[in-house]
Amino acid sequence: MRLIDLLQLAIGRLGTGKMRTALTMLGIIIGVASVVALVSVAQGATKGISNQLNALGTNLLTVSPGFSRGSATRGSFGSATTLTIDDASAISGLSGVGYVAPELTTSKLVIAGTQNETARIIGTTPGYLPVFAYDMWTGSFINQASVDNNLRVAVIGGATADNLDLTQSSIGSTIYIGGLPFDLIGIMQSKGGTGTQDDEVIVPLSTMQELFVGSASVSTVGVSATSQGDINTVSAEITALLDQRHDITASETADFSITTQAQLLGTVSSVSDVLTLLLAGIASISLLVGGIGIMNIMLVSVRERTREIGIRKAIGARGRDILSQFLVEALALSLAGGVIGIFFGVIASLGIGIYAGWGFVFNPITVVAAVGFSLLVGVIFGVWPASQAARLDPVVALRYE
Repeated sequence: MRLIDLLQLAIGRLGTGKMRTALTMLGIIIGVASVVALVSVAQGATKGISNQLNALGTNLLTVSPGFSRGSATRGSFGSATTLTIDDASAISGLSGVGYVAPELTTSKLVIAGTQNETARIIGTTPGYLPVFAYDMWTGSFINQASVDNNLRVAVIGGATADNLDLTQSSIGSTIYIGGLPFDLIGIMQSKGGTGTQDDEVIVPLSTMQELFVGSASVSTVGVSATSQGDINTVSAEITALLDQRHDITASETADFSITTQAQLLGTVSSVSDVLTLLLAGIASISLLVGGIGIMNIMLVSVRERTREIGIRKAIGARGRDILSQFLVEALALSLAGGVIGIFFGVIASLGIGIYAGWGFVFNPITVVAAVGFSLLVGVIFGVWPASQAARLDPVVALRYE
């Protein structure tokens, strides 16, 4: 029989039991929709994280201190006090380094008028703005004079400004950080996203050391390379410089670490690939359940149509014609369920993407794979019922009541 004839027979037969057909397709619809939606969620989450990492700065390297050590315990990485302002100054003199921003971080209660919140306070230098690719929304950023003279001036992030109800007219007003008055001189432009990068208060590094921390060390040193191609060279130069300054020999473990955007993005990509496979695998279970439903309904169909099969064989239908007929019916169920499942999966992906803030992520490969897998399910779970029908003895089938 021609394929078009088989399709017409399959569609006509499936149309006679619309409720049973719909319930049979339901497993495939749920499975395909789950695969499309969950894979899109994993890829969307990766896109959101990558965008936030890229928004942190241009050609960014971050130098962090190593482990702190007590008498019998070891603290977390980055808890040591091995990096100093002098280290940051030395790094700024390396070739290939554009800007350097040493940081000291703590949390304090910030009060502005009748509003207050506990915010992240960062003590840094004027290099912070270009290193982390911030723009000013209004006012000005801290300058070298404010660092040299320990001035009580503050610049706040966009999210902090929103939380404290601060606007352009608030520039020049007094805010209180940890109970101490500071002049508000600027508000930075928000970068957006779901992270905390806009929820911060910037003060001069010297002021932070004098009023809040009382330490000559720094938490991290942000470094901006002059170009993307210089990142590896700059990383090697910083390593050699700090090894020399900290008297670290080849046999000793460094008391600092250097991470780059490329390393962070590579880690995110690796985790994303594993997460995508895991979610797709979980969603595929629904497709297998749907396939079992197809096999079950096709076996029932073979039993109900035994006499019909006997008549068709008696008038000349071959076993392969019967096999093809039932196999095409199974494929039609799978394909229809797959197409409907893709529609609902795309709608779910769109809704989740808008709600989560990373937007709509659509990967045609995922759709093609979902359709292909649904057809494979139809073939695998339709072959046995189809072969059962093809092997029926026409004499026995004609006697079947």
